[in-house]
Amino acid sequence: MNMEKKSLLKSLCFLLLLATSLSACSPQQIAGLLANVPLSPSEIASGLREALTQGVKKGLLSLMAQDGFFNNNLVRIPFPPETQKVAERLSDLGLKSEVDKFVKTLNAGASEACKEAEPIFVNAIKSMTIQDAMGILKGKDDEATQYLKRTTEESLVSLFRPVIKRNLDKVNATRLYGDLVSRYNKIPLVQKVNPDLDDYATRAAVDGVFKMIAQEEGKIRRDPVARTTELLKRVFAQAPQNQ
Repeated sequence: MNMEKKSLLKSLCFLLLLATSLSACSPQQIAGLLANVPLSPSEIASGLREALTQGVKKGLLSLMAQDGFFNNNLVRIPFPPETQKVAERLSDLGLKSEVDKFVKTLNAGASEACKEAEPIFVNAIKSMTIQDAMGILKGKDDEATQYLKRTTEESLVSLFRPVIKRNLDKVNATRLYGDLVSRYNKIPLVQKVNPDLDDYATRAAVDGVFKMIAQEEGKIRRDPVARTTELLKRVFAQAPQNQ
């Protein structure tokens, strides 16, 4: 018998032995055995892209709901910090309800923009390389999210800015903000302000989405139930936190 036939016979015997062993296992035991089968680097990269995509979809779904930003303390967008004195002074002058209305409208604009954001974020995830993925797998609970933020944040901000601007205009946040700033600038002896609302709202909204992605990534890393596909189960079963 030549070497090629011997090798084929050994392979067939191994497969027969494996099949016989698995037939005596429960589905849970089989899943456990398969989870420990080493993955290729490309499979790990695919799994991490899948995890980020799942995080994006779930995070955006919660944010695009009515008052999704406003009712979430983790991501609620406040009055622009550099013009906080505007909000405080106008509130002192009896315009607190107008200030509060603007903040709620600002967050509504961000929620509306998230309805258009998924393709922007998903396309960015595709830029992850196999080398990136291998390092991310052994990282912290939000390692993949932080990688995405480091490598794509500025391009995401540029892509997301017109989406935010359009939706701030749609819910009248831009007009409300302009009215508040104009009223403030008419107060005697104050230093006039005119910050870029679109840029502030864009960066705050993108940062909010990253926070939600990180939250979902953490769930996938820590909780096997959150791993909704076989690939996710296999990838994160081999992460150091889960060994």
